[in-house]
Amino acid sequence: MSASLAENIFKNIPLNSKDEIIDILAESGTVRIEKIVSTGQVSPSGFFYDQDENEFVILLKGRAVLSYEDGKKIEFSEGDFVDIPAHLRHRVDFTSNPAVWLAVFY
Repeated sequence: MSASLAENIFKNIPLNSKDEIIDILAESGTVRIEKIVSTGQVSPSGFFYDQDENEFVILLKGRAVLSYEDGKKIEFSEGDFVDIPAHLRHRVDFTSNPAVWLAVFY
């Protein structure tokens, strides 16, 4: 097996997109690493993610706000991260344009 060439996480970041852009950077077994680019998207009113996987997420660029079903909010600046246990219901209340996330699902 040979090593792949280096890439840059900030390459081809759009400033406007109707939908979030999700790129799987690597995956193996029960681990998946994604780059998520948000351009102002938020969760629909009343919607909460309820995922079967744990999610470690770090905001690499921009600003964002996540909230949990119990009302707790987390304001993210560049470099902030959180580990979200499986089935902890959460939603995205705000993303800047752009906001670049690195998410590790495990």
